[in-house]
Amino acid sequence: MRIEETVASFIARHNLLDRAGRHIIALSGGADSVALLLILSGLGYDVEAAHCNFHLRGEESDRDEDFVKSLCLSLAVPLHLVHFDTLSYASFHKVSIEMAARQLRYNYFEQLRRDIGATDICVAHHRDDSVETVLMNLIRGTGLRGLTGIRPVNGHIKRPLLCLSRQDIERYLASVGQSYVTDSTNLVDDVVRNKLRLNIIPLLKEINPAFSENVSRATTHIIDAVTMIDAATVEAMKRVVTDYDGGVAVDINRLRGELSPAYLLYEILRQYGFSPAQTEQIYASLDAQSGRLFVSSSHELLIDRGRLLIERNLPVIQSQKIIEDGTYVLKSGGRLKVSSLPIDDNFVLSRSSDTVCLDADKIIFPLTLRSASEGDRFVPFGMNGTKLVSDYLTDRKYSLFRKRRQLVLTDASGRIVWLVGERPDNRFRITEESRRGLVVTVMKE
Repeated sequence: MRIEETVASFIARHNLLDRAGRHIIALSGGADSVALLLILSGLGYDVEAAHCNFHLRGEESDRDEDFVKSLCLSLAVPLHLVHFDTLSYASFHKVSIEMAARQLRYNYFEQLRRDIGATDICVAHHRDDSVETVLMNLIRGTGLRGLTGIRPVNGHIKRPLLCLSRQDIERYLASVGQSYVTDSTNLVDDVVRNKLRLNIIPLLKEINPAFSENVSRATTHIIDAVTMIDAATVEAMKRVVTDYDGGVAVDINRLRGELSPAYLLYEILRQYGFSPAQTEQIYASLDAQSGRLFVSSSHELLIDRGRLLIERNLPVIQSQKIIEDGTYVLKSGGRLKVSSLPIDDNFVLSRSSDTVCLDADKIIFPLTLRSASEGDRFVPFGMNGTKLVSDYLTDRKYSLFRKRRQLVLTDASGRIVWLVGERPDNRFRITEESRRGLVVTVMKE
């Protein structure tokens, strides 16, 4: 089978490309991307090329740009060209050079796709790239998804050459007499991928010449298995995970009743930034006392009374002054409305937890809205003696997360007038002698 037919069959099998669409080719000038450009244009697709000059290899970078310009001119293919100061970007964003180039490249491709109305971006990853990715993931330690290699589709990114090997591509280019450029950094075994490509994979092919083909075939089977497992995992998550105000909760007993609780927990927690190592620690701690906390880059997990509570990392809530009646935009989100009203026949005591009605003549402005602090005390409505706010919240069986979100409203003397959303302070309640009411309402976003 001719190589164009192989690629056409792969495109059809995975429903990759729309005949009526416009397709951007990520064209570096290397063998893979040059072959991709020739094959797709030869198959009759509407293609435009995009080349990024990262200015990382001096004259070699300029050589690649000149080659790409000449190639696109000879093929009458529109070329989009962009220059990046990659070193400055990496320094400013504190990322590696490799990561900087990747972010710059894909951000540009996506913006270009929108600008010219293209349907997708075609990149030239081939079967050997996918095999290298599988081996890299094995070295790092991976779950099932790491064994699936590179997928043909990732959003608007399409990879039509995953059915070909590097050798297939080089043979094709030789057969049509097409030259290409070589990135000299790919010839030095200074990074993991290059070590695998230049040293490890050739050794594995000595043991079994069909090594790459066998790995590729195995990844296809694993992709099918993962698809089935994902469907079962979604159903299992519905049984053990519930939403609540602030985050999600995992029922530990229900989790243990599933076929593979450790794997299910891994699938749940990876959505919230927890690493495999953290997941193992959490799984081993399911019987720990309530209050144990784990933190990922984006979320926190709390073991609490037979549940795992997961919430976003809490921002620091700054105190906010309320100087007079009015509506205030809160730094923590939402609004606070404060109104002083005469207590007459039209005055109605609100029963909503988001609103409090207080005796305005007993309160001294400015008010302060802040997070509850250790040692805070108030007189809960209906009581005479003071009580620690922390004890009140514990009596309510609130989790650590819920306690940390608790706000209090104090007056100028520092006295708590309202445990927000819970109870007013009994000292500021409205009585038969009250003449003016202070109505405070918290309005969430």
